[in-house]
Amino acid sequence: MNRQAPNRPRLRLDPELYEQLRNQVLRRDGWRCQACGAMSNLEVHHKEFRSQSGDDSEQNLITLCTNCHSGIHHAQRGVCVARLAQRR
Repeated sequence: MNRQAPNRPRLRLDPELYEQLRNQVLRRDGWRCQACGAMSNLEVHHKEFRSQSGDDSEQNLITLCTNCHSGIHHAQRGVCVARLAQRR
């Protein structure tokens, strides 16, 4: 018998609540890129992409600098991506 877990609705926050969560994640991560340690040009990245049913939840978000975030989305293999993989 091939049983799959039922699909759960993904958590998607409205813009105001998402901004609050974003700031919470930045504070949690010490206002540093979790891949390279940079403290400027910070963004919040979904570990499991929204397009792949990733939630807007603290557990699914991580702080990255613009360069590391871009590298992940463009599948560039470098120091930032390798360091992030170690933290997962």
